[in-house]
Amino acid sequence: MLKALLFDTFGTVVDWRGSIIEEGLASAISLNWPEFADRWRAGYVPSMDKVRRGELPWTNLDQLNRLILENLQREFQIDLSDQQKDHLNRVWHRLNPWPDAIPGLTRLKRKYVIAPLSNGNVALLTNMAKRAGLPWDLILSAELSQHYKPDPECYLTSVDLLGMKPGEVMMCAAHRADLDAARACGLRTGFIYRPLEFGKTRKADEAAPNDYDVVASDIIDLASKLS
Repeated sequence: MLKALLFDTFGTVVDWRGSIIEEGLASAISLNWPEFADRWRAGYVPSMDKVRRGELPWTNLDQLNRLILENLQREFQIDLSDQQKDHLNRVWHRLNPWPDAIPGLTRLKRKYVIAPLSNGNVALLTNMAKRAGLPWDLILSAELSQHYKPDPECYLTSVDLLGMKPGEVMMCAAHRADLDAARACGLRTGFIYRPLEFGKTRKADEAAPNDYDVVASDIIDLASKLS
C-alpha cells in the first residue's frame, strides 16, 4: 500500500526559472536575466558531479550555487558586493510554486505523508517551504545521505528515515532520470509534466501513460489519480 510521496522540487514543485527572472528584473542589476538563470542552472549537474568524483568534498547546494555564481559574475562581467552575492544566491530559497502545487499537495497530504526529496539542502528547502506555504510533513534532502540524486543512497536513505519499504513510497518528478533512478531502487513513480520549466530554451521531459505508475499533467491531476 502506498504510504508516502516524495517530490523533486526544482522544476517539479517550484518554478525556478521564472522566479529567478522575475526577481532579477525587479532588482537594480541590469543583465539578460533569462540567459543568466539558464546558465546558473546549467552549472548544477557539473558541480554535483565534482562532488561525486571526489574533486570536491561533500558540499551542499547553497555552497555549490555560490561557486557557480562566482563564475557567472566573471562571465557576465557584473560587479557584485559580497552582500549582493549572498542575497542573490538565496534566490533559490525564494522560488515560487507552480499554481497547482499548493492545492495539489494539500489534497495529497490528507491521505499520504508528503515531503520533498531534492538536491537542495535542508535549510534551503525549509526556507522555501516557509515562504511559499508548501505543506510538507517533513523535509527530506540529498544532504541527509551526502549523495546527490540520482545516486541510489538518496532514495534509500529517505525510505529508511520514513521507516517504510521502497514499494510503499512514490517518487514524483518532472524528470525522467530522477524517476528511473528511484524505480531502480524499488520505489513507485509518478511523472508530473512541466512543459514550461525551461521556457523555450529546452524541451521538457515527457512521458507516455504507461511509462510510470502514474503520469499526471500537474500535481492536482496526480492527487485526482491517487485519490
